[in-house]
Amino acid sequence: MDLRLSRVLGLLRRPRRTVAAAAAVVVLAGAGTWTAVADDDAPAVHRADRMTAVGDGVRLDTSFFTAGPAGRRPAVLLAHGFGGSKADVREQAESLARDGYAVLTWSARGFGGSTGKIGLNAPDGEVADVSRLLDWLAEQPQVRLDAKGDPRVGVAGASYGGAVALLAAGHDDRVDAIAPAVTYWNLADALFPNGVFKKLWAGVFVNSGGGCATFEVRLCRMYDRVAESGQPDPEARSLLEARSPSAVGDRIKVPTLLVQGQTDSLFPLGQADAAARAIRANGAPVDVDWIAGGHDGGSMESDRVRSRVQAWFDRHLKGDKGADTGPAFRVTRTGGIDSTDGRAQLRGASADRYPGLADGRRTIALSGREQRFENPAGASPPAISALPGLGGSGGLAQLSSLGVGVSLDFPGQHARFESAPLRDDLRITGSPTVTVHVRSTGDDAVLFGKVYDVGPDGTGQVLPAQLVTPVRVEDAKAGKDVTIALPAIDHEVEKGHRLRLVLASTDLGYASPAAPARYTVSLKGGLQVPTAPGVTTAAAPLPAWVWWLPLAGAALAAALLLTGRRRTATPAPDPALADVPLEITGLSKRYAGSADRYAVRELSLRVDKGQVLGLLGPNGAGKTTTLRMLMGLIRPDAGEIRVFGHAVRPGAPVLSRVGAFVEGAGFLPHLSGRENLELYWRATGRPPEDAHLDEALEIADLGEALARAVRTYSQGMRQRLALAQAMLGLPDLLILDEPTNGLDPPQIREMREVMIRYAAGGRTVIVSSHLLSEVEQSCTHLVVMDRGRLVQAGPVGEITGSGDTLLVGTDVPVEEPVAEKVAALPGVASAVRTDDGLLVRLDADGTAARLVAELVRLEVPVSSVGPHRRLEDAFLTLIGGSA
Repeated sequence: MDLRLSRVLGLLRRPRRTVAAAAAVVVLAGAGTWTAVADDDAPAVHRADRMTAVGDGVRLDTSFFTAGPAGRRPAVLLAHGFGGSKADVREQAESLARDGYAVLTWSARGFGGSTGKIGLNAPDGEVADVSRLLDWLAEQPQVRLDAKGDPRVGVAGASYGGAVALLAAGHDDRVDAIAPAVTYWNLADALFPNGVFKKLWAGVFVNSGGGCATFEVRLCRMYDRVAESGQPDPEARSLLEARSPSAVGDRIKVPTLLVQGQTDSLFPLGQADAAARAIRANGAPVDVDWIAGGHDGGSMESDRVRSRVQAWFDRHLKGDKGADTGPAFRVTRTGGIDSTDGRAQLRGASADRYPGLADGRRTIALSGREQRFENPAGASPPAISALPGLGGSGGLAQLSSLGVGVSLDFPGQHARFESAPLRDDLRITGSPTVTVHVRSTGDDAVLFGKVYDVGPDGTGQVLPAQLVTPVRVEDAKAGKDVTIALPAIDHEVEKGHRLRLVLASTDLGYASPAAPARYTVSLKGGLQVPTAPGVTTAAAPLPAWVWWLPLAGAALAAALLLTGRRRTATPAPDPALADVPLEITGLSKRYAGSADRYAVRELSLRVDKGQVLGLLGPNGAGKTTTLRMLMGLIRPDAGEIRVFGHAVRPGAPVLSRVGAFVEGAGFLPHLSGRENLELYWRATGRPPEDAHLDEALEIADLGEALARAVRTYSQGMRQRLALAQAMLGLPDLLILDEPTNGLDPPQIREMREVMIRYAAGGRTVIVSSHLLSEVEQSCTHLVVMDRGRLVQAGPVGEITGSGDTLLVGTDVPVEEPVAEKVAALPGVASAVRTDDGLLVRLDADGTAARLVAELVRLEVPVSSVGPHRRLEDAFLTLIGGSA
């Protein structure tokens, strides 16, 4: 599992806190294993690994880190994320140890080397484990004590581990400071927000934990029950609430640093807001930090957050009043792209108090009549907002922060209301709210509310952080006014843009009623938008290039004047090649750092419309390098590539006429085939009518499978779906790199037919493959390369039509006894029956004339005789057997 996801999910299951009277911890395997880790001049870190018994037969795999001189020091417990282990936090543990802390890490029940069932931070399970680990720390000579049995200790962790930190502080008053990150306050609210089941994230939890059987029995039964019904029941809520920090919120009275992710549909900002309000009400100091990332992707700002956590503990555990713990509130804002590495530029904004989610509200008027829309039978197809499990630095939420819209609402399944163009820029910081009137033809209505940022022309809508608020409206038949708290965000809407409120009947991440129903929704007021006026963005420092660019520019201008050099312009299109899909002239590419070793050398070839061209060659022949240059991914050192007369350069507009399939494609398993293709095309930003989706699907021939989830597809179906994706927009030139990898013979035949059908429409296909027999059957032309050079090019028949093998055509099929007689003839090495006659290979003494005479003598009904050899034979001959 992705470390980011592990950290977030890690919140869910941890310490239970029994008081100091808990049973003593039993240490197994003696004193453990000690190791020392040196880091240049930094003190060596000593680590002791132990298996620790915590009762009920459960053993925890722990590591204890110390560094520097002997003596007592504050301790820190570091918890890991769901699906992870103690190894995930080792680097942070070593850093804290060098900073003067005794650090204890452990793998939670059911993870890493620890035993036991996953209890999602049960009070009598994982939370009790933390208290027993505190007992152990109190006995260590390296740990500072506030009293006998009471270590000076802080607890930190992310996701599942973050919840453990909160729970430990609520269950055990020996905890002195905490720093939970990207975690939950109320697990029932996180997984059942407003009475709606967050089905995809719940499924991710169960799967990443190893399956239902790895959880406590009551949790497994609860999940099965809710997943089957699609609706949480009171027992399920009660079970999760008992394992939530909110259950002991009035007992958390220690300094708390709350770090929460803005791109997080699992534990959104509202969870941290509830925690901040509750803990501050207890009189404890609380700072809040909204980072750019979260469970849905984006930057986790690991280095900055780690430094802030360390400073937090320096102040509240070591008593260092000079430690800079940062502002009371900080939010990371995304602003543009760094041109040097393509990453989003992050800047901090801060305030001397936490504004909450409703500070500085202003009303934005919305227009729109009363609207009716459907909840379709089976709640399918679902709208798309966040996509659980698609995290990483390039998650969809990160795309939305950069102004790329990737959400999807289906016509007839949502209502929308829109503002007028904004007269000034608007920064939304918090949770917008709106009141609507809802009626349903069923007993309950389930709605999904979201606010889009819409461009000046009414298109290009962006869903900030890909977040949506679900709400269940009970007893909706008679109509009911409902106030919806929309997702908490930090997002700037530019002047001239509009705000669009959408209320949808479905969403991919949630369970909707399976029974069809019609909803009627009308506005009861404007959109209340929080602006948090006290939050100010720090001025961005002037980058170094501001100072050196003018000087460098002057020097460059002087050099150009002196040398007479000027930049080479992109060659003009060649009208004579306007209808030629591909012409390569003198193409060469050297290996990096080499002046005389070539990946491709002086390659020239031409491909015409309607051809299916097979690109062949042994490993290292230069095929992949050629394709990469053709797709504009790398630049040649010499020569030229023209596609329909236009010179190919990285980003050249003509590349929009080229489709590529390179060893399959990544699909979202919970979406259907059609939904995957629609989402992909939307991400390109091109108009929907340009996709030619139906034509591409007809060629791919997936039939009814298009409506099924991709996770149910066979490998062959996935390959055809990937091919359909490459064919979206019906590119005039289609490049396929090993399209039959992993397919069985029937699937290979289907793929062959797809390629032939595509080229039959006057388009062109280039196929790179190692399956020579398949290339022979599907391609019209061949290009054979070896050691970077062109060996031969031409129609398949020309390349295979020479050698010592003859194809004998017959009027009727040849019987096996006759074939055996032919094989025994003088000068014949072998004879094999084919659908059209015989394939006869001559030996050194054989001739075609003698063979024909013998065939007549044997009364074989010969209709034709011609040279033939298999492509494999021709290929090996051309490359000298080097394959």
